[in-house]
Amino acid sequence: MKKVVTLAMGNGGIENMELIQKTIQRHLQNEYLTKAEDATPLPPLENPAFTTDSFTISPIFFPGGDIGKLAIAGACNDLAMMGAKPKYLSLSFIIEEGFSLRDLEKIVRSMKKELSINGAWIVTGDTKVVPKGSCDGVYINVSAIGERVISSSQENIAVGDRLLVSGDIARHGAAIFAGREGIELANSIESDCNSLWPIVEELIEADIEIKAMRDATRGGVAAVLNEWAMATNTTMEIEEGRLSIDEGVQGICEILGFEPFVLANEGTFMIVVDQNDAMRAQEILQKHNPHAAIVGEVSDSYPGRVTLQSEWGTKRFLDMPTGEILPRIC
Repeated sequence: MKKVVTLAMGNGGIENMELIQKTIQRHLQNEYLTKAEDATPLPPLENPAFTTDSFTISPIFFPGGDIGKLAIAGACNDLAMMGAKPKYLSLSFIIEEGFSLRDLEKIVRSMKKELSINGAWIVTGDTKVVPKGSCDGVYINVSAIGERVISSSQENIAVGDRLLVSGDIARHGAAIFAGREGIELANSIESDCNSLWPIVEELIEADIEIKAMRDATRGGVAAVLNEWAMATNTTMEIEEGRLSIDEGVQGICEILGFEPFVLANEGTFMIVVDQNDAMRAQEILQKHNPHAAIVGEVSDSYPGRVTLQSEWGTKRFLDMPTGEILPRIC
């Protein structure tokens, strides 16, 4: 077999079969993929949730992960935020002619590891090869089905609820920018790219009254908080000093001229819980990331807005991100 992807590997014939079987399927094999039919029959689910996401990140390999890890974690995290255990995923590749087969296999291995963390399966897929110059190496689409264990939704948010963040913020966006631009820092920044279902499952098993969750990806925590505030016509009141930001991330933000609140995360989420469960939720989150914290509460002081109180006692609005922040971070 060749060392790079060729156009013939997308032709539906022998070369295509070899690419799928030898580079992709052998790492992801299971009872569903073995059937290799046009569609995969699935067992019934009591309370299913469905999501889809596409991944075009540049660079494909970055500190803390790669496009494969990101694709599986990203799709599964969207389910986890709705209180759903990830179950069945589809996987579609669009691969540029000339892409390294070794790199493709490395990506697939990352996927296998992340699937194991989530207890999920790839049950169907597709592979296309496009001429050189038609895409940037490889693009991936993942659709995912999960089974809801709890009904996490922004519709549950009420005045008096507490707001928590699961860790320090903006590391993914900062890591991608540094890697893309070749910026060398005294302390390297790694993306927070990780699967969140194990943490969510622990919160559920501890009987934490989870109202809503959202992974703070594009637009960062600012986008999440503003979306919640507008959807519920409430105020998200945040204390700036409770949000942890890595020193290197802060440096990148100064270079970019951005606030860390708008930069992407890929393993950090916001969670709304009943005020009586806030301390227990914080303790559980801190077992996974010591920077997790209660960062604010829901009020009705400025409906539809997010307020940010500084460590000096001043208060300002944290608005929805606008303009081109940092493209191709997922």
